[in-house]
Amino acid sequence: MPKLFPRGCSSRDSTPWIRSIAERQSWNTVRGTRSSVEALIMHSSTSTLASLALLITRALSRGPNSYHFDPLEHLAGVTPPFDPLDPALDPAPPQGCNVTRAAVLSRHSSIKANDFDWENFINPFVQKLSQTPVDWAKIPNLSFLATWKPPNGLPEKGALSLDGKMQASRLGVDVSQRYQKLRIPKKIWTAGARRVVESAKSFAAGMADNPRDIEVVELYEGKLEAANSLTPYKGCPRYSAGAGNEKATTFRNLYTAAPMARFNAVAPAFKFTPSDIYGMSLLCGYETVLRGSSPFCDLDVLTPNEWLGFEYNNDISYYHSTGYGSPVAGALGLPYVRATFNRLMAKHDTTSNATADQDLFVSFTHRQLPPTVFVAMGLYNNSAFSGANDVHSSMPLDRINHRRAWKSSHIIPFLTNLAIEKMECDSFAFAPGTYYRALVNNSPQPLEGCSNGPGESCPGKDLPGWLEGRAKVVGEYCATCGVNYPNGTNVLSIFD
Repeated sequence: MPKLFPRGCSSRDSTPWIRSIAERQSWNTVRGTRSSVEALIMHSSTSTLASLALLITRALSRGPNSYHFDPLEHLAGVTPPFDPLDPALDPAPPQGCNVTRAAVLSRHSSIKANDFDWENFINPFVQKLSQTPVDWAKIPNLSFLATWKPPNGLPEKGALSLDGKMQASRLGVDVSQRYQKLRIPKKIWTAGARRVVESAKSFAAGMADNPRDIEVVELYEGKLEAANSLTPYKGCPRYSAGAGNEKATTFRNLYTAAPMARFNAVAPAFKFTPSDIYGMSLLCGYETVLRGSSPFCDLDVLTPNEWLGFEYNNDISYYHSTGYGSPVAGALGLPYVRATFNRLMAKHDTTSNATADQDLFVSFTHRQLPPTVFVAMGLYNNSAFSGANDVHSSMPLDRINHRRAWKSSHIIPFLTNLAIEKMECDSFAFAPGTYYRALVNNSPQPLEGCSNGPGESCPGKDLPGWLEGRAKVVGEYCATCGVNYPNGTNVLSIFD
């Protein structure tokens, strides 16, 4: 069974699928060591063989220098697509189970830069760099700034990158391989912004032999659509995109203090600020999207601890705008959760071409919707096992909670995807029947209060009660959002 939504997976690559750049480098080192040893064994004495055994043991061991850190896996909403294995459960269907229907919700793919990041951090840093005379060539670790120029496409704010189109197309291939026994959908749905529509169309090109076989349905991103939208936060009067900004700024001033002091000691004329440090981190991600790599990602520029600070800074922001720190987040995600599970639970005619009878339901949206859906489902809850459900104390502003479940790099990387699967199972130790499970970026996510099926899936007979319970926890859309316009609705009906 192919891996679900791997990054850069190729059928021509004989190397086992490896999830990060560091892992691939380690694998190549070990593979090269093995090849050298095999060649030398043919011509070696006993003493030489003993030395070789020591050599390969050292190569394969986890010594003091085996630490690897990839900033590209800690860039929050600018993180390239990857599978964090959080948790490291097997993504293959459990023993005795077959997927009979599924739904996939995906964020759009990699963009060149978004408006907020460009206007508030990246462009001010770039302008300051061009206007401040500093002899960067003489400054270690920052010498690249002497010749560095921003990528040509960077000011094209919000536009899907070429790499983003390829990533979305690969996702289409991966989904079609994952669900080979399911029919290619006649329709997929997308929010109306250009980058989201292009992601959906690229996905369709990867999924179908002829992408014209799939109709890409564009949904209006209006403020009066209420829950019947893939951008329900836009119709929610009580939603605030900047709800976590003040708290994030407090922590940003803390985590950037060390690199700011370090850089100002060698380049005092530039007068580095917290916003400059934050902008450099954003450039690591966006420049990599456009050029394939970025000197801002070098660990001699910012340390692993400082990258973790950048990640946590974003975690705080998203936690309070689209996560458990928001009083409306769960209600924003509930309509998608309810519509998807209800559609998968309904009987369907596998010989019908009607929308409601599709085997597979695919939707594309912006970064804001997936985390609200996760809240509606009870996923990534820092307080889930505490018994207190204290959503605020779990994200302190004076230090990083390294044990948190809420990590934006795992939750909303580019092309983040939620798969919900309906399975028919006949497994050992479980009653035969229908079960449901959710996967986020290839990692199965047990549903709190409904995970006693094969592979920690949810028994079909228990799912309606679980849905009702989640609705009571997070609230209905119109009431929670304070909808005050005509024709507001709690229902997402696009799959009907």
